[in-house]
Amino acid sequence: MEDLIPVIDKLQEIFNTLGREIIQLPQIVIIGAQSSGKSSLLESIVGRDFLPRGSRMMTRRPLILQLVHIASLEERKQAATLESCVQAEEWATFLHCKCKPFIDFNEIRQEISNEMDRVAGTNKGISSEPLYLKMYSSKVLNLTLIDLPGITKVPVGDQPPDIEAQVKNMILSYISNPNCLILAITAANTDIASSEVLKLAGDVDPDGCRTLAVITKLDLMEVRMDAIDMLMGRVIPVKLGIIGVVNRSQNDIDAHKTISETVQDEQIFLQKKFPSLANRSGTRFLAKTLNRLLMHHIRGCLPELKTHVNILTAQYQSVLESFGQPVQDPNATLLQIITKFATEYCNTIEGTAKNIETSELCGGARMCYIFYETFGQTLESIDPLAGLSTRDILTAIRNATGPRPTLFIPEGSFELLVKRQIKRLEEPSLRCVELVHEELQRIIQQCSTYSTQELLRFPKLHEAIIEVVTGVLRKRLPITNEMVHNLVAIELAYINTKHPDFVDMILVSASFNSNKNDTCQANDPRCWKNEKGRDDTAAEEKESPRASFQLGAYPSTSQTHAINLLDVPMPIARKLSQREQRDCEVICRLIQSYFLIVRKNIQDSVPKTVMHFLVNYVKDHLQSELVRQLYKTQLLEGLLTESEDMAQQRNEAASMLETLRKASQTISEIREIQLWMSWKQVGKAMVSIGQNLALGEGEGSATTREQTKPEDFPIISSGPEPGILKQRESAV
Repeated sequence: MEDLIPVIDKLQEIFNTLGREIIQLPQIVIIGAQSSGKSSLLESIVGRDFLPRGSRMMTRRPLILQLVHIASLEERKQAATLESCVQAEEWATFLHCKCKPFIDFNEIRQEISNEMDRVAGTNKGISSEPLYLKMYSSKVLNLTLIDLPGITKVPVGDQPPDIEAQVKNMILSYISNPNCLILAITAANTDIASSEVLKLAGDVDPDGCRTLAVITKLDLMEVRMDAIDMLMGRVIPVKLGIIGVVNRSQNDIDAHKTISETVQDEQIFLQKKFPSLANRSGTRFLAKTLNRLLMHHIRGCLPELKTHVNILTAQYQSVLESFGQPVQDPNATLLQIITKFATEYCNTIEGTAKNIETSELCGGARMCYIFYETFGQTLESIDPLAGLSTRDILTAIRNATGPRPTLFIPEGSFELLVKRQIKRLEEPSLRCVELVHEELQRIIQQCSTYSTQELLRFPKLHEAIIEVVTGVLRKRLPITNEMVHNLVAIELAYINTKHPDFVDMILVSASFNSNKNDTCQANDPRCWKNEKGRDDTAAEEKESPRASFQLGAYPSTSQTHAINLLDVPMPIARKLSQREQRDCEVICRLIQSYFLIVRKNIQDSVPKTVMHFLVNYVKDHLQSELVRQLYKTQLLEGLLTESEDMAQQRNEAASMLETLRKASQTISEIREIQLWMSWKQVGKAMVSIGQNLALGEGEGSATTREQTKPEDFPIISSGPEPGILKQRESAV
């Protein structure tokens, strides 16, 4: 059990090499108001004067004090231990002094004062940067104490106006650690019910499982019944207890009264004024209580501490692997990165990449969506007859007939109108190419960010790869667009009216004639005659403007101006003849039939064209193009220049990983040492009991009971050993 605290101190030293604390270690934090007696209490626990003193704030930085119990100088000389290099009973070391031993405690006080002034300033400023002090002595118990600046209300010197809030925030940053014990200091000449430190401790430790209260300056308190009630915890209950101590007064300090004399006078005072509490108060009892509480607290925190270290070790191992190793062979490294990027790029298109997005479509899946959803639905939404009016169709038919009237619908009008509709398929086809090109650009960033972490190490190589791939895509884009344009041009070049799926004019006309009135038979001459008569009548009505023009060749005197034939507009709102309706219906059906054929061809050919001329070409030639443009001797040094941030992060990760491994090894040694010490103590107790039994003292003798104390059987926090120890103890 006694070996737990030094090893925790060793862990703290290991993590201090990093300049920051990544694991919350078990520790004791001392908090109190300014001039509440914290410094005097620390000196009483250590047994030496080593802290700066004054009427104002003297502790202006967190002081992390590690007390290490060692053997006396004579014992160390006899045992020839490693500490024998320091020929002194007591000494101290500072972390910032590279473990230089300080034997003179006046020098320790001066060094603490100098460090306070160096970091926090010379005019009562404060700083959160801790000061590490380690003391070795045969008169101390193993403890780790953190002395924080005292709570003050009014700023002095260079202290900021919010000095109270800064000190409280600093205190909360330490006591919020669930693995720390809180030592709340309150002076006896103040009202404990209004104690600020007990309120802060209660905020972070509402159950009181981590708080131990200390009442200082008991000699200034009147011995009344309420004083005893306060020390007994009846006024304000504290789960871990309330301990009263007597500090050295200023007169004692001026009279150079030693700490040992103060401790003796403290015991006399307690026996005289508080006889019922004398064995539960005082500096010695406080030191033992802190040692016991810290050991048990460390023992309870070990499993969680071990788990946390293992988790952090795995995390930093993964981070270090992502940063990669320093470049040994530039040629092999460059080829490896290029090959990996090209492979990941192609795998993303094929859908076999390791890092598959789950929030959105990407790569080949998005291309498929573009082909069959975006592009396909866009083509399906195009109306074959959109933009064609009856007037446009009749005008096209008349323009195709020339100066002579015809008996049948001219094919030229059909080709003219259907080509106009086919041209509308070119724009969505080119837009499909553009969308696929954009997706190929997005894959570059995705592979750079998620799949190929090595590119983050070499920013110049990253930029060069992006530039090469972008250049390949940019070069293939106009070629693909030209091919898509040619697909539409091919459809416009030749209107295949003999296509198997095309409904020709004869079938359309027959279908149209079958919908006529049943009273008019197709072969009845009277029907044709009647139809012809209606057509002639319509023609006469249609040509009525011209007839009126001819009749008016010699205008009457009432006419004021001549009529120009070209200025006469065609009648817009007039009733179409039966033949005109039939011709428009036939043309519309033919256009719709042929447009659907072309649209089907375009919907099938454009994705194939994009895949062949753009996607597959990039997949097949990406790696060779990267090697051709980047794998050059004169470019290797520049491309493989590692970024300063990445190199620094890798070094930090390596240092952190090494520190965590040391911490894990140290914690493992703790468990092994405790197990070995437990069996060793059990063995000693059994040997002692056996000797006593052989001498006839019996099991119930005082000697046996004294030698088999409960402390000889420490409880181990894991494994089957506790049960074995209990069985051995019961057997004894």
